[in-house]
Amino acid sequence: MASNSIDLDAYFQRIGYTGPRAPTLETLRALHLAHPQAIAFENIDPFLHRPVRLDPESLQQKLVVERRGGYCYEQNTLFRHVLETLGFHVTSYAARVLWGRNEDGVITPRSHMLLCVALKEGEYLADVGFGGTTLTGPLPFQPNIEVPTPHEHFRLRPTDDVMGVGFILDVRTGNEWRRVYRFDRTPQFVQDYEISSWYLCTHPKSHFLSTFMVARPQPGKRYALRNNELAIHHLDRPSERRTLTSAAELRATLEGNFGIQLPDSPDLEPALQRLVTAANAEKPAG
Repeated sequence: MASNSIDLDAYFQRIGYTGPRAPTLETLRALHLAHPQAIAFENIDPFLHRPVRLDPESLQQKLVVERRGGYCYEQNTLFRHVLETLGFHVTSYAARVLWGRNEDGVITPRSHMLLCVALKEGEYLADVGFGGTTLTGPLPFQPNIEVPTPHEHFRLRPTDDVMGVGFILDVRTGNEWRRVYRFDRTPQFVQDYEISSWYLCTHPKSHFLSTFMVARPQPGKRYALRNNELAIHHLDRPSERRTLTSAAELRATLEGNFGIQLPDSPDLEPALQRLVTAANAEKPAG
């Protein structure tokens, strides 16, 4: 259901979009590219042990007005409200993240949110919130078809095993296909995401509390920050990597490369300094 709390004019200004507003595939593609390039993936609030709110008013205030980023539940919930306000028909799903998991049969929790948008051309997977591998274009629900996006190529593979019938999303990096996540087509609701989001923000073993993660695609490349390690992944040449050695350098990178307007918080500067200090302490001597 569309939310009356979403200021479309402010959102479009935030992502730099001036195109059509009709609920068409052309509009969906344009918004799906503009959104992640403008609104970075980041977990600053969980990292600072702050709550993440998923109501439309909070998302509008944080991601649009305050020019912050957010993680999947924030990004895709905001995107769903925008699409529905424009007249798109959207269904929300939940995925089990497989990124970085090479073993077969691994069962991970349903900790990721994605969207399905129904158009006259068919159904499309939309997802503006998967960190360093965030889609920059929607994917048609056509199995085993390699689909180019403005960045990488993706595909959907049907699967039927002990976890049920569903799909696996793969991304092609170089000459290798890597699994991103698996999901089924059971509709999810904000109450489902509230529970998962609360877990990720509070459980001691949650990687969102222990690891600082920021990502943003840009034309021809992707920026990715993990703690104090910055990577720039180019589409046409090898990646660049750099270690950030001070809180000031971290702040400048967050504001510059990632376009984040950092919160005015007394907790932020000490947290950034701890990242640098911890990284330096782990370096081998000599």
